[in-house]
Order: sequence, then C-alpha cells, then structure tokens
Amino acid sequence: MPPNILVARLSSLGDLILTAPVYRNLKAHWPDARITLLVKPQYARALEGHPAIDEIMPFEGFFSTLARVRAGGFTHYLDLHSIPRTVALGALSGIKNRVHYKKDSLSRQLFVKFRITSPALERHTLNRYLDALKQWDVPAVFDAPELSDRRPHGANSQECPDKICIIQTAFLGDAVLTVPLVKQAAALFPGAKLAVVSRLETADIFRQLPEVAEVIEDNKKGVPFYKSFSALASRLREGGYRLAIIPHRSFRSAFCAWLAGIPERLGFDSSAGRIFLTKKVPFSWLLHDAERNLSLLNAVSKTCAEPSAPDIRADSTLAGELIARLEAQTGWQNPSLIGVHPGSVWFTKRWFPERFADAIKAINAATGAKTVLVGGKSDNGLCQSIADKCPGIAINWAGKTGIPELMALTSRLKLFITNDSGPMHIATAYNVPTVAIFGPTTKELGFFPYGKGHRVLEAPLPCRPCALHGGNRCPRGHFLCMRLITADMVSTAALEIMRK
Repeated sequence: MPPNILVARLSSLGDLILTAPVYRNLKAHWPDARITLLVKPQYARALEGHPAIDEIMPFEGFFSTLARVRAGGFTHYLDLHSIPRTVALGALSGIKNRVHYKKDSLSRQLFVKFRITSPALERHTLNRYLDALKQWDVPAVFDAPELSDRRPHGANSQECPDKICIIQTAFLGDAVLTVPLVKQAAALFPGAKLAVVSRLETADIFRQLPEVAEVIEDNKKGVPFYKSFSALASRLREGGYRLAIIPHRSFRSAFCAWLAGIPERLGFDSSAGRIFLTKKVPFSWLLHDAERNLSLLNAVSKTCAEPSAPDIRADSTLAGELIARLEAQTGWQNPSLIGVHPGSVWFTKRWFPERFADAIKAINAATGAKTVLVGGKSDNGLCQSIADKCPGIAINWAGKTGIPELMALTSRLKLFITNDSGPMHIATAYNVPTVAIFGPTTKELGFFPYGKGHRVLEAPLPCRPCALHGGNRCPRGHFLCMRLITADMVSTAALEIMRK
C-alpha cells in the first residue's frame, strides 16, 4: 500500500514556499504516495498546482481538523512547524509514522534577545526541513524551490493585456537578469505591445531585444528626484499600459506605476512599495535572480514560466571592429582573449589588483591568452595598475567601452574573470565561461553566474554575507573573505575551465 502522507505547515507564506522541495523528494522516493498539505486557510492556494501535492487541506480549527485527519487514512505525518498545536495534532491523529522537524527555536530566541550565536543558526530552514526526511530514509534529491512550485493566489488565465511595461531601473546585472522575464512575457502575451523602463546606462541591454517595442529611459542621475519621477509617471500614464511587471523591489518603482494609473501592478511581496501592488509574489533567496524574476509570471498565467538563462544578441559587426582595433593597438594577431573586470561600486567586492595581475600572468604562461581589462571610467586607474604589471599580455580598456561595445567584445572572449558585478552577467548571457570571485556576498543571494560551466570562488566564513551589495569596509576589519582567495586559486580555476 503506497504511503498516504499528511504534511503540516501552519505558518507564513514565505515559510510555506520553502517547503516545496520536500514534496518533490517524497514523490521521488515514493512515486505512488498521496501527499496532503495542511495549511492556514489564507494560504490554501499558495502551492495549488504543485506537481507533487495531491490535496490541500485548510486548517479550520483544531478539533474539526483533527476529525478530518483521523478520517483521512493517513499512514505518515510530517510536521514541518513543530509548535504545540501541530505536535498535539500528530499525537492525537492515530498516525503511527510521525516525524517533526527540528526548529532550533531556543537558538533563535537567544540570538534575537541576547545576540548569542550558535552553529544551529547557520543552517537554513529548508535544510532543517530536508533533515526531517532522513528519519524516513528519504534522500534530498531536490534541495531548492523551483519555478513550477509557485502558483500564487490569484493566478488567472492568459487574458492578454494590449500594453505591458516592465520596470527595471536597478543596476547593470539586474537589467541582464531581467532579459528572460522580458522574453517569456512577450511569448506569454504575443499580442501585447511590450515596453521596458530602464536606466539610461542599461537601456541598450533591452534595445537589442526584438520582443521590446519601446525602451523608456528613466533619468535617475543628474536630475532632481521630483522631476525624473514625475516625468516617468507622466510617460507611463500617457502610454496607457494595462499591466506593470515590477521585478525592481523599490518603493519608487511601485509608487510610480500606481501614480501612472496602471490597473494591474505585479511585484514581489518583499518590495518596499508592496502597498501599491495589486498582485504580490513570494520572494525567495533560494532562487537565482533570473528565476525569481520569471516567477512573477506565475501570478498572471496558468502556464508556468520555464527556467532560462539571459540570452542577448551580439553585434557581430561591432565585435569584429573591436577585435581589429585591439589587434592594431597591441600587435596581437588572432589572440585568444580573456576578459577581466576587477572593479566594483563597492570596495569590499574588489579583489586585490596585484592578485589579478598574478593570475593573468599565470594564465598567459600556460595558454598564451591575452587579457582585456574592462570597466567604467572610474575603474581606469585600477585597470591601468594591473596592466602595468602585465606588459605585453594585458591592455586597459576601462572607460573605452559603452554597454553595446562591452556586449560585443564579451561575445568574443574565451573566459571572463570578475568580481561579483554586472559584467559577470553579460558574460554568462553569452555563455562565456566565467570565474567569479565572491567576497562579502554569497551565491545564496541569487546573483551568481547563471548556467553551467562557471566557477564561483569564495571563502567559507560565518560572517558572509555581510551585506546584499557589499560595503565600503569590512565590518569585522579582517577582510578575510577576499584575502583567503589566492591568485593560484583563480588561475587554477581558469585553466581548468579553459581545458574543458
């Protein structure tokens, strides 16, 4: 007889979303099992349509729910909440096979009240959920949420709005990681006119997409806030957009869409402007940012978005011109090129220039590859200091390439070495093998190189991550997150990738 499993999680929406991999693992281990999820009534539709859940049971009072459970013929009880109510429910249910996840609530309380740390706090809640399955010898084949897990309340049929705008006015990397959302939105609503709101410096990312009918530039720099904001709101109001998709989690973006009178406004439940959204999708750090953005579409379509990497076209003519210019400037003939981006807006995200130089020289000695150092105008001094240490094998092009040129050049590279930064996402969008150096940030924040064949180098320190974007100084004063990453580690990783 196949298992008849009841899973209880009577908590918030975010915690409920994190349980999604549990059901996939149960079905992978017991394909014929029947899985029922017990949740609060207001979240009964949060995981509706999950491929591994057979029934959603709303919690409607302790005794009425207990009666339903006792009549349900359940053989297994998995308590993913472990509060007195769910423990008592399991004890009185008559179900023999009962497992409760270890909550470590005491460790949390000690940290919140007295700042007493514990190794238990370093383990993610999802890991503790998966640990509970070990008591049934169920292996953790799936260890992260997937796009098809997410069917937010209010998902409707594909009623095609005639005009859609996607608002993404964050940085370069965020813009690149919004490309899959743009493409799938266009495929989902083929009859709609699609516009993208973007910063001036990232507008070229979207201009080269055939799916985009219009790019609206948001001049956030050099103009007083009220002028840029009111100009954007007026432009959107005049555009007559029916749906705004807002992956940018800022108050300004959501408020602007509301002020423009766009009737449907879709964004994340963690947005600073969530009070202005008509539909909100749970935000999870366990998804890559490209997939997080795609999850927004699950709120407006019964067709689940599919994971996809950013895909941007290269201007082959411009790429050829840049290579010709590079060869004329350096005397290199048909060089095998690697790109290096050593800069970052945040000081703690920058690896050491002397180590970049040592890695470049080691790679050149092994492969003969030449290096182009890229970045903005503010990176010119940094890149020149590295180029000076690598005469004849590296050239400084910082500040000499705009976004179109950077995209075209990157498409011709054999390898890209970078800090956690926007150009990293351009490289992976062209499927250029990438070695990324992560210091204050971690892969778990969702901004790692997307796709296969890339490497992230990082030091396993309990103080990481210390910030979402990095900072201007190490909060602990030791900067070990970067100091522990050596030039040999970077060159070894690069050579391994290049050999493959």
